[in-house]
Amino acid sequence: MVAATSFFFLHLVFIAFSFSSADDAVVMSKLRSSLSPTPSGWSSTTNFCTWTNVNCDNTNSFVTSINLISMSLSGTLPSELNQLSMLKTISLQRNSLSRTLPSFSNMSSLEEIYLDNNNFDSIPPNFLMGLTNLQYFTIDENKNLSPWEIPLYLTDSTNLVRFSASNASLTGVIPDFFSAFPNFQSLRLSYNNFTGPLPASFGGSEIQNLWLNDQILGLSGTIAVLSSMTQLSQVWLHDNAFTGPIPDLSKCINLFDLQLRENQFTGLVPASLNSLPKLENITLQNNKLQGPIPEFRKGVQVTLGTTNSFCKDTAGPCDPQVTSLLDVAGAIGYPISLADSWKGNDACQDWKFITCDSQKINVNGVNLGNQKFSGTISPAFRNLTSLRNLILNDNNLTGSIPNVLTSLPQLQTLDVSNNNLSGPIPVFPATVKFIHDGNLFLGKNVSTGGEGEGGAPGSGSGSPNETPSGSKKGSAVPASVITGVVVAVMVFVAVLLFVSYKCYVRKRLKRFGRIEGSEQGKETTKSSVTNGVNGYGGAPSELQSQSSCDHREIPVFEGGNVVISKQVLQEVTDNFSEANVLGRGGNAPDGNYSVETRLAGTFGYLAPEYAATGRVTTKVDVYAFGVVLMEIITGRKALDESVPDERSHLVTWFRRVLINRDNLRKAIDSILDPDDETYESICKVAELAGHCTGREPFQRPDMGHAVNVLGPLVEQWKPSNHDDEEGNGIDLHMSLPQALLRWQSDEGTSTMMDDFSYSHTHSSIPAKPSGLADTFNSMDCR
Repeated sequence: MVAATSFFFLHLVFIAFSFSSADDAVVMSKLRSSLSPTPSGWSSTTNFCTWTNVNCDNTNSFVTSINLISMSLSGTLPSELNQLSMLKTISLQRNSLSRTLPSFSNMSSLEEIYLDNNNFDSIPPNFLMGLTNLQYFTIDENKNLSPWEIPLYLTDSTNLVRFSASNASLTGVIPDFFSAFPNFQSLRLSYNNFTGPLPASFGGSEIQNLWLNDQILGLSGTIAVLSSMTQLSQVWLHDNAFTGPIPDLSKCINLFDLQLRENQFTGLVPASLNSLPKLENITLQNNKLQGPIPEFRKGVQVTLGTTNSFCKDTAGPCDPQVTSLLDVAGAIGYPISLADSWKGNDACQDWKFITCDSQKINVNGVNLGNQKFSGTISPAFRNLTSLRNLILNDNNLTGSIPNVLTSLPQLQTLDVSNNNLSGPIPVFPATVKFIHDGNLFLGKNVSTGGEGEGGAPGSGSGSPNETPSGSKKGSAVPASVITGVVVAVMVFVAVLLFVSYKCYVRKRLKRFGRIEGSEQGKETTKSSVTNGVNGYGGAPSELQSQSSCDHREIPVFEGGNVVISKQVLQEVTDNFSEANVLGRGGNAPDGNYSVETRLAGTFGYLAPEYAATGRVTTKVDVYAFGVVLMEIITGRKALDESVPDERSHLVTWFRRVLINRDNLRKAIDSILDPDDETYESICKVAELAGHCTGREPFQRPDMGHAVNVLGPLVEQWKPSNHDDEEGNGIDLHMSLPQALLRWQSDEGTSTMMDDFSYSHTHSSIPAKPSGLADTFNSMDCR
């Protein structure tokens, strides 16, 4: 019997093995037929394991590698190629293969795929899915491919070492997933159409070879992440739209080739570049670099060009005033608007925002007001000893006001109003007109993102749509109006949700009354229900204890919409007998182990976990707030049945929009008509809305974070129509938070908005019910 069983199993194994071997034979036969000319040494009359450039395993049954490099082959690849279950390497580069690539999905043995220099025209969406052992993938120079994006499921290929797809019609953003590849060394994506910034996961990676040059629209943002990529040896970032300064690369000791030409880099060239021991080649031409011309050691091939903004044509330090002003620019991220005009070695020669004395020798005025610069106030202003007027109002400056400014001997005016400054308020001489209103945190020790005594610089740029007086050209809605409305709605929603929840709790408790009993224990039980369904499948019941004697509160059990005294439970469960436990003899009303419940809220604003469990947390309110932000930005309802299903749910649709920032401008409510500055503010609000509506509660920020994000965007604003200014009793020189406090004081209530209407918008928030009181106190909602 044992021998027969063993024979049976061996027979099964043999059959399975034969079928697998036969599969490889069928696939190889189809591959041979699809190629033209037929590869030399490939014959239908011989075993495929004997074909030229085909290797098999030790049993000569399964293909392990196919090598057809530079065979002048044309034709297509069969869709059955992924049935070669033991295939480890396929090399088809430098041929003329065309049509759609087959899927390589779930080929768990596959380690190397080389497809570069062919004529493929499309890629299936799952063609690299499930390749858990993939190490090398190249598909360069397939310019006929339809646009495609790097698939996110590639994170399953944790052994990936090289991904090369230059001139392969790639689009979108570079995925931020490189922390998933501990051994990744080479990324070559030149001549594609990537946009957006460098992914943060580049930092700390093992990448040595980075080719991202010549994107059609250009990658953007800074390249600060390079400073933490310590294994870099070759970096090609030329012909893009990168901005900001070149970072300190002193830790990249293996770097020998650095190509940064044809971008928009600003600021000083870091001296640490000259200390790189292996550097051989560096190109910096066609940027907007400033400061002294960099010096490199002998043997380094340097190309600087003639279009940068260096202070002199020869090596050596810049004029002291120029050096100080460049330090000032560094504290605000070296904005391009300054780099365009702050050229040469004389700050009194047509430098924008700079005024000098009558001899055109000493700088006596710096006016950077209303330029939307971000960053900190540089202590380097103290070196401009002839400075009389320093105007920095209406920007996004953070950190503290450097105390050294109080020692400027000729200072007459310092205006830092309407920023986001914090820390102590310096004491200036009585001769200095010091204007600092509109800084909510000034005089308080709070962290707002930077320190005025030399914190990390931010980034910013001036706006071409700003006039000297600070008014915008055209009819675009200012960012201050949008952010003002957002903050107001945030406060309104928070108050409304809190009041509604408290009143709901109060109403529910009043429905049941107070459970009371007598000292003597003489009680009766009355059952009835009003207005609603309780937690037991709709059976009317109201539990109430009555006694003609003295009353006192007794222990109760509260669950859902039901409040039951402990004594009643003891009676109906036979003193909590195990025979009455659900599942052990007791009866469950709805289903075997379920209880019907009810939710309070408006569909479209309900967080997923609240809809599933009915549990109210602060993160539920954050989700609803995110939906309101989306409504403000798009002018759409949270749920809109008048549009196709894929767009009817605002949150789902809007989160898809946020995947590609370029799509956001199309999604913005047309009535806003934002210019570039306003659009940047809207992008910040949109990003916040996306975080607030995260699917999981832990993915959502606290409301305090929302305030920190929106707070810096709130600026002083005035109505564009002078008629709107009359009769409202508002001091237009107040900031928005100050105006809110003034309104509260005038109304004599802590309620910020008693009657807020959206009659001119498409919001789905209902108007205030007529029965809702205008004001509330703490007793109303108990």
